[in-house]
Amino acid sequence: MGEPLAALVGLGNPGPEYDDTRHNAGFWFVDRVARDAGASWRHEAKLSASACRARVGGVELWLVKPSTFMNASGTAVGALCRYYRLTPAQVLVAHDELDLAPGIARLKKGGGAGGHNGLTDIIARIGTDFWRLRIGIGRPPPRRDLIPYVLGRPSQAESEAIETSLACGLDVLPLIAQGETQRAMNILHTTNGETAHGA
Repeated sequence: MGEPLAALVGLGNPGPEYDDTRHNAGFWFVDRVARDAGASWRHEAKLSASACRARVGGVELWLVKPSTFMNASGTAVGALCRYYRLTPAQVLVAHDELDLAPGIARLKKGGGAGGHNGLTDIIARIGTDFWRLRIGIGRPPPRRDLIPYVLGRPSQAESEAIETSLACGLDVLPLIAQGETQRAMNILHTTNGETAHGA
């Protein structure tokens, strides 16, 4: 059994014009956690983020949504770790993932940013040793630019599939919070008939 979580950070861009875009899948996830816990967001200037407290699986977590744009997400995560003296291993970052299809969610610890600007900035601030909940949004068709795709709105079918990803993540979040990450991965990585290989 690993170290319990202390914080869950969802990645996205602030502002209503970005609310329904694929790049905000991390925000969607933490919003659902907060809603289920009956928690209310408040702005925390010292973190450059909106934050609240929620009990998940018997563990008290900080829920955090950076108020900066995606490429400066590390500002909030770095401040969170410094202010509350958290190790990166106590932090789970929920983010959109181009390399997974909508409907798939995966858990991993460490690794590179994979071209994700939010992860790039977080790694620059706290290193790589944090947990990631990767929420699949799929890739655009060939020859279609990535930026308009991630900043675009998913189709109804894609939205329904992403909702499945979010629900799968919510199901295993209590285990992750308790430090039972291997059990969480075993469950999450066999969802929808997928295996853990290459996840």
